[in-house]
Amino acid sequence: MEYNIDPSWQPFFLLEQQKPYFQKLDQFIAKEYQSNEIFPAYDDLFTAFLLTPFHNVKVVVIGQDPYHDFNQAHGLAFSVKKDNPIPKSLQNIYKELKSDLGITPPHHGDLSHWAKQGVLLLNTILTVEAHKPLSHKNHGWETFTTHVIDALNKDDSPKVFVLWGNQAISKQILITNPCHQIFTSSHPSPLSARHSFFGSKVFSRINTFLKQKNSTEIDFKIPN
Repeated sequence: MEYNIDPSWQPFFLLEQQKPYFQKLDQFIAKEYQSNEIFPAYDDLFTAFLLTPFHNVKVVVIGQDPYHDFNQAHGLAFSVKKDNPIPKSLQNIYKELKSDLGITPPHHGDLSHWAKQGVLLLNTILTVEAHKPLSHKNHGWETFTTHVIDALNKDDSPKVFVLWGNQAISKQILITNPCHQIFTSSHPSPLSARHSFFGSKVFSRINTFLKQKNSTEIDFKIPN
């Protein structure tokens, strides 16, 4: 199958395509798109790898699986297409952004502006059947995204790995390169944001780290 990705990710994808787990996953996904309502749309499946070239990755935010309602998911974790209600987790992300950096949130939930600056918004599972959260769990996506994190870890360009919630925090063992920084907290969902997400000042801490490494800071202010 053809993948809509930035050329810098091509060597990684070519390597994965040769592995049995990926071939099995590819077949499963092809069948699912033919027979069920799957999100995101196939052309948006690898938006994170299209908007954020491998050599541009400065921040890796790890989510779970895509939003499972119509016209929401577009291949970036926590992000929704414009003209859709902003999900509660993203509302909480915007609240922390306002509290931390004084940035007024936009009127939409499209995080492409961050992705284009080097924020890889990576779900651990990249597809979902309509209205069935985690329906594509244990079909190979978790292996794929583990390999993505492993490849980014091995690259010595300093990165911040942002791990929100227990599932994302479980990926911490993959990040062993001392060049990188890890920030963890509870998930921004309404059920857990109050535990340690609110007040974590993750956005200013990201930019402090990037500045220390002589890397361009992220402009977190999203245009309307």
